[in-house]
Amino acid sequence: MRSVAFAAILGSTMLVAAPAMAQVAAPFTGARVEGIVGYDNVKNGDTDDAVAYGVAAGYDMQMNGLVVGIEGEAADSDVRQCAGRETVVSPRLCAKAGRDLYAGARVGTVVGGRTLLYAKAGYTNAQFKLTSDDGTNQTTLGKTNLDGIRAGVGAEYAVGPNSYVKAEYRYSNYQDGFSRNQAVAGFGFRF
Repeated sequence: MRSVAFAAILGSTMLVAAPAMAQVAAPFTGARVEGIVGYDNVKNGDTDDAVAYGVAAGYDMQMNGLVVGIEGEAADSDVRQCAGRETVVSPRLCAKAGRDLYAGARVGTVVGGRTLLYAKAGYTNAQFKLTSDDGTNQTTLGKTNLDGIRAGVGAEYAVGPNSYVKAEYRYSNYQDGFSRNQAVAGFGFRF
């Protein structure tokens, strides 16, 4: 009887410990959520540098040293691009960046057990609010959604069994001549 009880306790301990051991053995496997913040620059003429911020979620599978995953992101930015002089003859036209949605995939390789180097690509849709200001009246011309593609590279470091930090560069190419360069940092958790 004592052997059966010991075997039952040992078996249940192994079942509870198995997910924790798997997480340590494959630290880049599972669902994840993260917050990001960083540099943002939209090009369609001249624009000021700005700050991007947002949240992302994804799911990765680590197979030995290879990691593949899917991800989605909802972000915003304080980018504002203007041209003109605020006169009736030459009204100042401005485009302010709004939300930016992304869905894509990534593939990478594990280096040194705790660092993931990866490349990513996917679909992105950014919203811009257009306004006109002639010095006396400011008029909202509307919002426009721009479809595009995003490609990027990054590095992720497993700080602990369930947390990580990352740095990433990404380039987005939208319709109507808009493009975007971003360098962001993030902090996240795996489940």
